[in-house]
Amino acid sequence: MSERSPAPGGLELVQSLVNTLDIDSGADSLDTTEGRARFGLAEEDIPDARELRESLRVALLAHAGHPPHRAATPLGELLAAGPLVVTVDAADGSAGLAATDEGSLLSRVAVAIARALGDGTWARLKACEAVDCHWAYYDRSPAGRGRWCSMQVCGARAKMRRYRAK
Repeated sequence: MSERSPAPGGLELVQSLVNTLDIDSGADSLDTTEGRARFGLAEEDIPDARELRESLRVALLAHAGHPPHRAATPLGELLAAGPLVVTVDAADGSAGLAATDEGSLLSRVAVAIARALGDGTWARLKACEAVDCHWAYYDRSPAGRGRWCSMQVCGARAKMRRYRAK
């Protein structure tokens, strides 16, 4: 739904996963072969991927100051099952994070979040406040107070509702 540019670095994976569900229409791209292939998922991985998606959405709503859209497993509990290790390059001594299971979606999301924490971008990934949207977007506004995934769609609808209510 958003016309915004994708989130930086690994957060694009998180943003893409959250945006696999169109809440308004109910369309879920994880139901399609192409949608699953994008994340390297088999059909039996779908329930776990959906649980992760909704836990991420709750965290992104919290980043924007909004309550959870529904009950979901706390993201920290899910991420605990995708442990990370610190790696150190023998040649130059540079350190980094790596997933213990690099193929799993959970591990890839855990690495993306950990790296985003390190570079200060995690809190800028938010979910749209529109209850029929909750699309993930990266807030590039100077003050970090973005509220909608799209000012032209969700923002305009909210402002029109407020105007009509007057």
